[in-house]
Amino acid sequence: MISDEQFAEITETRARRPEVLAELARGRKRREALDEGRGLFLISADDAARGSLQIGANPVALGNRRKLLNRLVAVLEHDAVDGIVATPDIVDDLLLLGALHDVVVFGSMNRSGLAGSTWEVDDRFTAFDVPSVVDSGLDGGKITLRIDWADPSTNNALSATAEAITGLGRAGQVALVETLPGFRDGGRVRVANDPEALIRALSVAGGLGAVSAYTWLKVPVVREMEQVLAATTLPVLIAGGDPGEEREAVIGRWQRAMGSPQVRGFVGGRTVLFPADGDAIGAVSAVARALGR
Repeated sequence: MISDEQFAEITETRARRPEVLAELARGRKRREALDEGRGLFLISADDAARGSLQIGANPVALGNRRKLLNRLVAVLEHDAVDGIVATPDIVDDLLLLGALHDVVVFGSMNRSGLAGSTWEVDDRFTAFDVPSVVDSGLDGGKITLRIDWADPSTNNALSATAEAITGLGRAGQVALVETLPGFRDGGRVRVANDPEALIRALSVAGGLGAVSAYTWLKVPVVREMEQVLAATTLPVLIAGGDPGEEREAVIGRWQRAMGSPQVRGFVGGRTVLFPADGDAIGAVSAVARALGR
């Protein structure tokens, strides 16, 4: 648990010695290899920056930063967890807590597609950019790409994503592209969960950018994942999401997907950090067991 003194020191350092953050980033001990052969298990912690704070019945559960940091520090110490996907504020907080040594860190880049907004598809780059990913010694940048064939904002998102992939690739940095086929339902953007839509979206995402050598894809698990994964040769991290009432069936899909050569790991988010029973370590352990870790 983060002590009162540690939590207070984060703000004190930010206010009085902000230059320390750059020093900590440069001094962070990095892994020699991103993928050490066992498959990556990453924790996603970038939802809050797009105003997506709800967990269960609590609409602002992710709005408690100390509680979030407590969970993140705890799960990053778990042997099965390799790293994190996060925005600059969270990365900096974890640097100040000394929690990012030997940890894979992907910097979340575009967060302006606020949850439920009318411009959600037009998700502009408002967090990490290519220079800051490089200068901060991160392991790559994470990009969210929503593809809605009926929304003209998709074209702006495609162009911006291509530019970011190119910049990261030329810098020798991984671009982790979360590719989501979307559609409007009552004014909200929903993610299509049919294999055909995901295959089309992955095919589009794979062709973006002038450099493909460092492009990875983050892909939600749907039915017929073998067919979906056959759409690409790019490395893939599968996104866990909430198994819901079909828990056994969904976990079975995760396990089968992990057997595909394209799949290099798994990304879990708020359902791992804040499970219904409150036991984040138990949730991490359960996912690890399900994935054969």
